[in-house]
Amino acid sequence: MGNPRVGNPDHKRSQNMPAPENEAIAARMEELLTPLVYNQLSYYQQLGLRERILGLPLMVAAVLTLLWRQVPSVRELHRLLNREDLLWCKARSVSQQALSKRFLEFPASIFEQVMMELIPKLQARWILRKNRPLPTSIRLAKTKYKRIWAVDGSTLEALFRHLESLQ
Repeated sequence: MGNPRVGNPDHKRSQNMPAPENEAIAARMEELLTPLVYNQLSYYQQLGLRERILGLPLMVAAVLTLLWRQVPSVRELHRLLNREDLLWCKARSVSQQALSKRFLEFPASIFEQVMMELIPKLQARWILRKNRPLPTSIRLAKTKYKRIWAVDGSTLEALFRHLESLQ
């Protein structure tokens, strides 16, 4: 038997790095969200916020990057912002203090408005996808089995081909 754990693993400092950017997902997010973000610019100005380096488009891109790529901290987000493009925003040199302060002062109501505009679009796309005809192989499998799981392994297959493991 091993030694009992010393300390609470929930209190351990996270060491994870941000996930690499997936260009297809980033392009899709940009396509969906860019018009919605720019629709909110008038509301942004009504709140008395002026356009600056850390303006509405960049802050929305930063929050989405924090969530989607699982960036562990604002400090790491600062490094990312200085080194690489975040979704639809180009890399920019800003101080970590400015970014932290902007996160504290930025109104959540703007993000709420963007989400409220996005939800109907996502629901409409879901309805279209739900009504799409199933492939023949899945239709046939559904007649023989109560439940089926369909998984797309094309990415894994491409990786194996690249590594020449499937020969």
